[in-house]
Amino acid sequence: MLTYLIFGITYAFAAGVQPGPLQTYIISQSLKKGWRSTLPAAFAPVISDMPIVILILFLLNSVPDNFIILLRFGGGLFLLYLGYKAYKSWKEFDANDTTTKESGKQTLFSAVIVNILNPNPYLGWSLIMGPMFLEGWRIDPTNGIALLIGFYVTIIITLAATIILFTFARKFGPKVSKTLLGLSSLFLFAFGIYQLWIGTLFYINI
Repeated sequence: MLTYLIFGITYAFAAGVQPGPLQTYIISQSLKKGWRSTLPAAFAPVISDMPIVILILFLLNSVPDNFIILLRFGGGLFLLYLGYKAYKSWKEFDANDTTTKESGKQTLFSAVIVNILNPNPYLGWSLIMGPMFLEGWRIDPTNGIALLIGFYVTIIITLAATIILFTFARKFGPKVSKTLLGLSSLFLFAFGIYQLWIGTLFYINI
């Protein structure tokens, strides 16, 4: 169970600090409206992911184990790709790029819509979280529950910290953001290698 909990926590951290549509929206609102008005948006992934998770888990549960192994390999490669993108963002980091045009909406509903239209949750659950959840659930349901708890508690905390960080950006400066990007790159590379390794082991044992 601990392995799945740690996976959920660290993958959520990497996803939470990775630049994307939701993060861009949250940052813009934090800089303009402050943390009190923007903080509810940190719960957007919990709401927006529910239909995505149900659909993808239903589809994954009806396919053969060989397909899950293929997804493992696909997920590993996708994680390496995300790690490279995070590394590139870290290397080319520019503090001026974080202040994008705000969308004009600051509500939780707006953040949910942004995330539903974001392809990352679909890819993440199809290639990484979904297969990992089903694998853990089949061994022991508490593994799957631990993965979900670790992921969503961490993603909420990470997004909330991002909101607070960028609200007080003038005080803390952009170095913290660059450090978080560097850490996310390392996490994504590590999980990509882990996914490929696990997929290889499952393939060998078939």
